[in-house]
Amino acid sequence: MGIGYFIIIGIFTVVGMLVSGRLKAKFAHYSRIPLSNGLSGRDVAQKMLAHYGIRDVQVVEGQGFLSDHYDPTKKTVALSPDVYNGRSIASAAVAAHECGHAVQHATAYSMLTMRSRLVPVVQFSANIQQFLFMALIFGFGIGMGGNILAMVLIATFGITALFSLVTLPVEFDASNRALAWLDDSGIMPGGEHDGAKDALWWAAMTYVVQALSALVMFLYFLLRFLGNNN
Repeated sequence: MGIGYFIIIGIFTVVGMLVSGRLKAKFAHYSRIPLSNGLSGRDVAQKMLAHYGIRDVQVVEGQGFLSDHYDPTKKTVALSPDVYNGRSIASAAVAAHECGHAVQHATAYSMLTMRSRLVPVVQFSANIQQFLFMALIFGFGIGMGGNILAMVLIATFGITALFSLVTLPVEFDASNRALAWLDDSGIMPGGEHDGAKDALWWAAMTYVVQALSALVMFLYFLLRFLGNNN
């Protein structure tokens, strides 16, 4: 596997933990600052959906911490309990962000469409990746067969990297839509809007780290393979 693999894993694990910790700290901070209008995350989500004329998407309470997401198959914006019931800057920002994805879906945003089409391919790649690792570690498929296994493994890393890179504009665009609406609607004036922007920026950084990790891992295996076959 090579020492380089473990170095990459170690670096991005540490960076990921630091960014995730920063995000949780930001969320905790802005969760303690109430919205001046007293709206809950559920209220904000419903208002944003109504503004864009989206009537076939339900806002539901999910489970877990920061588990908020938009499900295009069920047409639901699932908000974690802290966001759904919260009446803070953080809850409003997260709720609006998830509704940003619903707006993307309603307007057929191209990058979201591409990301959705990649989901089953990424899931399949993730399922076979571990078996390919085991096969190469224990020496199965030596020679030409080994090269084929290695190329398939590299392809799975390439798919993961592509998915992570496509995810970036989807997430940034959802945040931009959320912040623009929060500002235009007057729900978040002045300092409250700045707080929402800060919180969503750190949320986006978690996706940036994931994308960089996936891309570096793909390039590492690709260059290693090319070097071994020269």
